[in-house]
Amino acid sequence: MFHGSFGTGDDVESPVRPGSSSRLNAKVPVDTVTGAVSVQAIGGARSRPYGPVRILPAPPPDPNPTLSPLPGLRQRGAPGLETGTSGTRAFFGARQTVVFSYRITGLAAAARVELVRARDGAVVQAWTASRPPAGAVQTVVWDGRVARTAALPGRYSFRLTVAGRTGGLARSAQLGNLTRDAFDLFDHQFPVRARHGYGGPAGRFGAGRGGRSHQGHDVFARCGSEMVAARGGRVKFKGYHRAAGNYIVIDGDGTSVDYVYMHLAEPSPFNARARVYTGDRIGAVGETGRASACHLHFELWSAPGWYDGGRPLDPLPALQAWDSFS
Repeated sequence: MFHGSFGTGDDVESPVRPGSSSRLNAKVPVDTVTGAVSVQAIGGARSRPYGPVRILPAPPPDPNPTLSPLPGLRQRGAPGLETGTSGTRAFFGARQTVVFSYRITGLAAAARVELVRARDGAVVQAWTASRPPAGAVQTVVWDGRVARTAALPGRYSFRLTVAGRTGGLARSAQLGNLTRDAFDLFDHQFPVRARHGYGGPAGRFGAGRGGRSHQGHDVFARCGSEMVAARGGRVKFKGYHRAAGNYIVIDGDGTSVDYVYMHLAEPSPFNARARVYTGDRIGAVGETGRASACHLHFELWSAPGWYDGGRPLDPLPALQAWDSFS
């Protein structure tokens, strides 16, 4: 089991093969992210998590940002097809996740767009259109949700199938081809968008701080470095505290986690109850409050929330995972 960052949303299982009397071999699935690893045996016995294991992102799929003819099936009598996808990387909760575009040349009876998950080849969502117009560019916008729930991070691809009015099918890619119109969906973005470091033991979760424990992890960067929302959501608190300095707390969309950012150079432009999207600029790295250097003090809190009955979580594994791909 590859545990990813925090929670179970990015956990990925992989079967193992015997390597020797003391070694197991496992393939790393394409959508695995940096994090701890554990092994489960038949009968349910499980090892403790080992790690974190740093896993480099898989090579990105080939970009296809402009409409282009397709390499898939085209039967006799089927119309011509062109497809394109806005990018090869998408973040859940961003202002725009991913856009699929297509154009049909010729008469068509029906068109169906399927979103296919590379992990298991499952169709997770579909869009249909009857008698789509010929020659006009059609678009499908996906927000990263499946049945109102955040989709699992990983690789996905769009597949278009069109039935001609005189018979015959055309398809944008062969069944099983997950490289055409493909993209990687990520669940978070690393919050500091500049050169940064994780500091020493004093900045880690649980470190002693004059009779109390450090409840987050410090990310050091030059003052004024851009800071973005790691996960979109709703602002719960914004304010100034003599220790935290300028801070903002965001209730993560589709999670039960509060994301806390402290020591901002200036108050965030977002106020309480404002909607924030993944990747939105929420402020800049500073040293306001009780800080001896420019840094982001970052916290994660379980439900029901920050100083509202929840508990702080060690954010370092999550930060390292997000840092590895964004």
